[in-house]
Amino acid sequence: MNHVLTARELISYMESLQDEKQRQGLMRFFKTGKGEYGEGDEFLGLKVLQTREVVKSVAQGFPLDEIPLLLQNRWHEVRLCGLLILVSKFEKLATKRLEDDEAATNGRDEILLMYLKYAEQANNWDLVDLSVPKILGHWLLLPSHLGNRDYKLHILDEFAQSDNLWKQRMSIVCTWKTSQMGDPSWCLRYAEIHLHHPHDLMHKAVGWMLREMGKRCSMDFLRDFLRQHAHEMPRTMLRYAIEKMSEQERLYWMNIKND
Repeated sequence: MNHVLTARELISYMESLQDEKQRQGLMRFFKTGKGEYGEGDEFLGLKVLQTREVVKSVAQGFPLDEIPLLLQNRWHEVRLCGLLILVSKFEKLATKRLEDDEAATNGRDEILLMYLKYAEQANNWDLVDLSVPKILGHWLLLPSHLGNRDYKLHILDEFAQSDNLWKQRMSIVCTWKTSQMGDPSWCLRYAEIHLHHPHDLMHKAVGWMLREMGKRCSMDFLRDFLRQHAHEMPRTMLRYAIEKMSEQERLYWMNIKND
């Protein structure tokens, strides 16, 4: 791949790597059967490492305006490739040195807007988790010409209140990055919003993000949240949130009863 590939050439290349045995396993793993959360998702049968290798070889020169063709493709791995190219491009513009750079800020905003426009194409948990913290999550704490914190909250609130499961997941999983950067407020806000979400995938995501927030920011923030909400949290969410605590403390939180 010495020349800059078009989206169609890249898709053809990825299709040439198709592996039927792996494809069947991935379709089971990502719950693509009727009535399951990944219903209808189609796989080539590529391992994530293979997709990352493709991204590594093309990301630097791949045209931004070709990425929508990847994001709208039928194949799960091609959509992942498009998302990871966006991540790569965003990260190059989000280094400490470029945080306040005018051109870099414009570039990050452009990538962010593309990500938001095609958010529903990230229609399985791995597509969300491998992209949203490093694009939307990072953007939340960086300078932007699109708007201030209120504007950013508005975007996340819209995702949280959407009827799309994957947008809802984005609104909480993006806080992995904000917690990593020392700001617990985003995680606490969206964990509370999703406290009574009916889907197990969201219970796991919220608990996971609370655990990461406690680890990255302060266990005191996590304990304060648990004091308020442990009695009403779904058990899976609570187990994920307290996973890194001592056995004694885990037992304490798990035994808190509804009032």
